[in-house]
Amino acid sequence: MLDFPRWKQLWYWALTLLCVAAAVPSIVSWAGGNWPSSLPNPKINLGLDLAGGSHLLLEANADQVVSQRLEGKEEEVRAALKKAGNVHYGDISTKGGVLSFMVASAAEVDAAREVLVPLTNGAGLSGKRDWDIQVVDTTRFVLTPTKEGIADAIDKAMETATEVVRKRIDAMGTREPTIIRQGADRIVVQVPGLSDPAALKALLGQTAKLEFKLVDQNGMAGGVAAPGDEIVPFANGQGAIAVKRLGGIKGDRLTNATQSFSQHNEAVVSITFDNQGGEQFARLTSQNVGKPFAIILDGKVLSAPNINEPIMGGSAQISGSFTVESANQLAIALRSGALPVDLKVVEERTVGPDLGADSIHKGMIAMVVGTALVVIFMAVTYGRFGIYANLAVIINVLMILGIMAVFNTTLTLPGIAGFVLTIGAAVDANVLINERIREERRRGRKVVQSVELGYKEASRTIFDANITHIIAAVLMFEFGSGPIKGFAVVLMIGIATSVFTAVFLTRMWVAGWLRRKRPSDLLI
Repeated sequence: MLDFPRWKQLWYWALTLLCVAAAVPSIVSWAGGNWPSSLPNPKINLGLDLAGGSHLLLEANADQVVSQRLEGKEEEVRAALKKAGNVHYGDISTKGGVLSFMVASAAEVDAAREVLVPLTNGAGLSGKRDWDIQVVDTTRFVLTPTKEGIADAIDKAMETATEVVRKRIDAMGTREPTIIRQGADRIVVQVPGLSDPAALKALLGQTAKLEFKLVDQNGMAGGVAAPGDEIVPFANGQGAIAVKRLGGIKGDRLTNATQSFSQHNEAVVSITFDNQGGEQFARLTSQNVGKPFAIILDGKVLSAPNINEPIMGGSAQISGSFTVESANQLAIALRSGALPVDLKVVEERTVGPDLGADSIHKGMIAMVVGTALVVIFMAVTYGRFGIYANLAVIINVLMILGIMAVFNTTLTLPGIAGFVLTIGAAVDANVLINERIREERRRGRKVVQSVELGYKEASRTIFDANITHIIAAVLMFEFGSGPIKGFAVVLMIGIATSVFTAVFLTRMWVAGWLRRKRPSDLLI
């Protein structure tokens, strides 16, 4: 018991002081002070319920996923049949939510089927294919999306959409947003401390689907697009033009997008393609010099300039009467990638910081009053050992804050509950140790032996109890979301620090005191 190596003491004190020092910037900030910018500044983020912010519920347009799959499959089938070369097809249609086409004769049915079958895939873990292939009237193929395939496509689109939303919010410089799936087609977004919720709504409401398509110079007759064309309106509302429905270049080949200025000092977005996209863009512009091509964003034409010369190098500029803010917002959206499906805001709430401030104020009062009562009780009940326990509890609180600051975690209202719970656990651990020491003294054991056995027996119980708490906290973190995770994080950190302070630190202090004083009895 009295043998406490120097290296161990140094290690305990170094760890304690490091964690306490990390808590100081957050405490200074909450007290209204300014932490010097020249010093390291690990800080605890406050959650939406404490700092205020924006809450959005986004809903995906599932019908759009279905129509996009149909359009993509049409391009895929055309390309595959063209590559095969031994199937003559025509009358291709996407009406009625199915893809159909005819082959020249019944003799080509088997060849066409061999081309089509590899274009279907398994639908998740359902064991079904994502497309059903049938032949009707001996020569017409009908490709119908299966229910399992549609569900799988929506699930993948929502996974991608969630990641794109996360990238866009990160690009705004916000910290610790909560972005989680809700049901099959919804995403919950909570951004603590956001000062401009309208900007968030505008950013997430933008699909940012960028396309470059050739303009059909023959135009449209009577407002009707020619076969193979589609009519796309201008973003400024001034008319519409006909563009080639298939082909062109899509924005998924972008590697970067930044806001910049044109030669006329107008705000534009500079974009850069990857190697493949750069080659496609160079080929498109080389083969169509003198022809107009449309820059289309989210189904609306931004501009339709003429290709004066081949554009090489894989970079270009997008203009469209932008302001600096709107150009910057578009650049963020393009860098983050296009949303695979339109997201609509179906619920919007702005949480003010007043509720959080009031909760923090009341929580602090409860914590101060509770801590004061516990300190008095421990000091009166256990004397010197109670004072050690009180110091351990105070250091435990600071260590929790310090570790949270180092890992840049977020403190929420449930997190405060976890905070208070771990403080109670730390006090319980000290009570358990002190009672075991008392019991050993009553059995007639000597002072050092009583303390040693008290710590040994109580520590075993404390470790066993906290292992179950850790398991519960890990499960909550793994399967929970938002506030549940916040509670679990604080609980896990608090369990580790409470065991450290209650078992190891107090034992070091007690050992030092016993070594110096060699008491003949204990007042405990």
